[in-house]
Amino acid sequence: MVIQMGARGGIEPVNSLMAVPDPRRAYRRLAHEDRVFIEMAINSMPAWSIRAIGRHLGVAASTVSRELRRHRVESGRGRGASRETKYHAGVAHHHTMRSRVRTRTGKLDCSELRSLVVSGLNEKHSPQQVAGRQRIMFPDRPELWVSHETIYQALYVQGRGSLRHELTVVKALRSGRTRRTPASRLPSRDVRPWLAGSRITDRPAAVADRAVPGHWEGDLVVGPDNSGVVTLVERNTRFALIERLPGSRDSATVIDVIRHQIMGLPEQFRQTLTWDQGQEMSRHKDFTIATGCPVFFCDPHSPWQRGSNENLNGLIRDYYPKGTNFNNVSDDAIEGLVDQLNDRPRKTLGFHTPRERLNQLISSVALAP
Repeated sequence: MVIQMGARGGIEPVNSLMAVPDPRRAYRRLAHEDRVFIEMAINSMPAWSIRAIGRHLGVAASTVSRELRRHRVESGRGRGASRETKYHAGVAHHHTMRSRVRTRTGKLDCSELRSLVVSGLNEKHSPQQVAGRQRIMFPDRPELWVSHETIYQALYVQGRGSLRHELTVVKALRSGRTRRTPASRLPSRDVRPWLAGSRITDRPAAVADRAVPGHWEGDLVVGPDNSGVVTLVERNTRFALIERLPGSRDSATVIDVIRHQIMGLPEQFRQTLTWDQGQEMSRHKDFTIATGCPVFFCDPHSPWQRGSNENLNGLIRDYYPKGTNFNNVSDDAIEGLVDQLNDRPRKTLGFHTPRERLNQLISSVALAP
């Protein structure tokens, strides 16, 4: 750095070009020579302003102000002696470098906690689910508690995502679509005669707040060759039922599969079923006669009206992507998927699992006088 002494003892740039900030040097850390210049500039006569120093160094004035605020020290000794604050470039740089290399033990450096987190992520639990579940499973061991933000940091920031390399799953986190198709671009649907008297506006109002168990949402997840699975989810507990279709998706077959799924439940837990307007439910009255469970249909292009089921179908697609031929998937594999989803802790359930919550409700009904 070349500095010229002024006639009055001050310092100024050798030429006017040095006073123009270099845009390439914006938002950078101060180097040792920058701190030397700051010390000389504030001690010159007259002293440079903070803005002038910032312009000369090509940094924001707030960077210079913060540097002086952090590293100015008082000088002067003895009672009555004048005390003033001084800035020393060498001391400031030493303190900065020392604090930069200072490290502390990370929360996930604990091998037991790290192992539990990795295990949860490998089960395709989200960081929030893992973090919340830790507090339930280890209420008396706060050393095994961790925030979801810490897990996210370990996955994507610290050590270039070192935690991600320890997972056995391909994706560390689930992700949905990045964009949605506008409703105006979706194909229009004709009014279907089986909807009469069974629209979602005809559904009991008590269904909407999820307070009462026994209300279900359903849909199909389909594949090639008429393959698919019927998916049902209970709105209060998020308990899921999934069953493979036997090579056909006609209404009679779908109704028979749903009847088989739901009839294993106590009567109190089969109150209503909400479905979209698909042709596969055109014979829904046969289902209602057999089960006592009425069916109600969502409005066109309104998947949020059965949002729990949409979420369940997204989870299934994590395991069986689009294009999967479900005729080639065994019933045992489907049962294993159901068990895994129903044993997954949910934030909306206070990080209890759907199975735990459903069993609690069934037990309370059985004990009721």
